[in-house]
Amino acid sequence: MKARVTVTLREGILDTQGKAVEHALHSLGFTGVKNVRIGKHIEMDVDGADAAAVQRQADDICRKLLSNPVMENFRVTVEEGK
Repeated sequence: MKARVTVTLREGILDTQGKAVEHALHSLGFTGVKNVRIGKHIEMDVDGADAAAVQRQADDICRKLLSNPVMENFRVTVEEGK
C-alpha cells in the first residue's frame, strides 16, 4: 500500500521559509498571495493487506521520525496498491 504523508507547521509557529517565498512572490508581482506555508510531502510503500494497520504504522513513523510533534502536524492517507 502507499502511504502519503503531509507535514506542516502548527498554527502559531512562524514559518520563515513561507514568509520568504511570500515576499519573493510579491516581488514578482503576485501581490494577491498571502499566508504562504511550506511543508513536507512524503510518499512510501508499506507492506500490509489491512489499510487500518498501515495507517497506524505510518502514524507511528510520523510521530517517531518524520515530524516534530511540538512544532508540526501531520496527515496520513493510505491507498491500496494497483
